[in-house]
Amino acid sequence: MDQKDLVEMITKEVMRQLGNSQGIGTIPAQASSAISAANKFGIYSPKDMARYIDHTLLKPEAKAPAYDQLCKEAIEHQFFSVCVNSSWVPYVAKKLQGTKVKVCSVVGFPLGTMTSRSKAFETREAIEHGASEIDMVMAIGKLKTGDLKYVEEDILAVRRATRGNTLLKVIIETSMLTDEEKVLACQISKRAGADFVKTSTGFGGGGASVEDVLLMKSTVGKGVQVKASGGIRDFKTALAMLEAGATRIGTGSGVALVSGSSGGAGY
Repeated sequence: MDQKDLVEMITKEVMRQLGNSQGIGTIPAQASSAISAANKFGIYSPKDMARYIDHTLLKPEAKAPAYDQLCKEAIEHQFFSVCVNSSWVPYVAKKLQGTKVKVCSVVGFPLGTMTSRSKAFETREAIEHGASEIDMVMAIGKLKTGDLKYVEEDILAVRRATRGNTLLKVIIETSMLTDEEKVLACQISKRAGADFVKTSTGFGGGGASVEDVLLMKSTVGKGVQVKASGGIRDFKTALAMLEAGATRIGTGSGVALVSGSSGGAGY
């Protein structure tokens, strides 16, 4: 089976799972009546969403008080983690010491065009300074060029740098890829040992969609999880992502999600 046939097969399966003749795009609207369906996640109210949230701050202009607030909110609402650029890992790790909130560092962010050695070095430093999860950006241009060996070895370099003790998510930047490329990106990430595939950086001109989460989850199967990130600013949208197969939500609007309101500009 070639890649085109595989994408077509996965797309048909996605539509079958939806069971909706109006198409994938209607799912977010349905989410308002989907609370009972989400009980399998243990979500009975917006505050139950907290355990799925990577509370995120990746803006280059952010200052220390913003990270203070990020950590305070994460502790108060018991978010799964805070997600920051690697230079801020030591700072937030100290703030979160003694709590259950994990530290997640992005690597090769937001372009993914750094060398594999530089990504591996950044990974090791982030872990040494307190990160227990790494969100690396895939070498997107190499994927689109067809240099799949480079893409896989790039992920493997980071995977080796984690020494198997740190959870690895691979950001595939869905807004820049065709469906065929999304499938390839997920297959390569799984083969290279990623724990998650992640939709977006939030800086690439697009964000998470239910369609992409469905496609990604259908591709990776049970062995790899999906993180939906980029543009998720309210509880209903986050719930729709979980229903589609995500098990982690990356957002700068975590407080809005758990309060049931709408957030601002995201991250």
